[in-house]
Amino acid sequence: MSTASKPKPFRWLPYALGAVFAALIVLGLRPQPVPVETAPVVAGPLRATVSEEGKTRIKQRYVVAAPVSGQLRRIAFKPGAEVEAGVTVVAVIDPLPASPLDERNRALAEARRDSTRQLLEKSRTSQELARNELRRIEQMFNAGTISPQELESAKMRENAAARDVAAAEGALKQVEAELAITGLAGASASAPVEVRANATGRILHVFQESARAVAQGTPLLEIGDPADLEVVVEMLSRDGAAIAAGAPVSLEQWGGPAALEGRVRLVEPAAFTKYSALGVEEQRVNVVVDITSPRETWRSLGDNFRVEARVITWESDRALKVPASGLFRQGNAWAAYVVRGGKAELVPVQTGKSGGGEIQITDGLKEGDEVILYPGDRIKDGQRVTPTKV
Repeated sequence: MSTASKPKPFRWLPYALGAVFAALIVLGLRPQPVPVETAPVVAGPLRATVSEEGKTRIKQRYVVAAPVSGQLRRIAFKPGAEVEAGVTVVAVIDPLPASPLDERNRALAEARRDSTRQLLEKSRTSQELARNELRRIEQMFNAGTISPQELESAKMRENAAARDVAAAEGALKQVEAELAITGLAGASASAPVEVRANATGRILHVFQESARAVAQGTPLLEIGDPADLEVVVEMLSRDGAAIAAGAPVSLEQWGGPAALEGRVRLVEPAAFTKYSALGVEEQRVNVVVDITSPRETWRSLGDNFRVEARVITWESDRALKVPASGLFRQGNAWAAYVVRGGKAELVPVQTGKSGGGEIQITDGLKEGDEVILYPGDRIKDGQRVTPTKV
């Protein structure tokens, strides 16, 4: 065989190199997977809340007014001083001299005294009935035949009746003090009148501190119990309509190290109009919250202090949920991109409650699905992606 007829070695090599080069070009031009952040769909606790700023206020406030017209002596008490109902003398008034009309004033005062006594007796009877009712309900509660809400309502009725009795007693003392200095005798009219505290607690405000002439009924000071606080939150009316009495509340940013626990006592039945800082007209309603945390944990909290109230309108210990950043609107519905087989798959979903940056999933996703967060316009259905969990 001649040399020219021998096959040349490696004559296939240029073709192989060309095929490899073409394959590299194809791989280089192939779209690369898009790196995406993902989060799993999990089942866990979820709360739907409504947050708004609120202020504390003392539940029962008592204004001490001048029982007679006269010269008020300087009041030595300052805000924060402790007083006892019927014992502490908070002010002294030197009455004006007797006038020819004192006989008529005395008759009017006697009529008011008799009316106030009857009101006091009625209040005491109501208190006794409320106390007896509370005893019966406590026995029924211990037997397990009624709910805790009925027991709480009975306690509130008994407390309200006790406050009515205290108010009636204070009114009677005021009328008796007025009657004591009303008459034609100049000696009795000149005797100083001691004004005593009409409630036990602390002085909140002193309206008339310096000595001056005052008319009958002039407010002198205000008394309240700082331990008897409630929180008033001005909610938007649409949020207040979704809040029920008894809903749990978390009171935050009040100045203490931990949030306080509370419970909605009342959503007032009438709303009011308020303008926001931007001049937007809003309909708001007062939501009254009782503080249920122990008094020792919020002893430094006072009247008219600011708090951040977070009302829990719905909660579940095990809800299928996903971060809110993993959902987006598609027309009138919600949708999400789920990573399946290395590709992004568009999935329509149905949502439920939301809270804390998470949304409840009622249909469309299952536990363990990897949802793409912040998909934006860069993700398309069927696009290859490289997931990275946050």
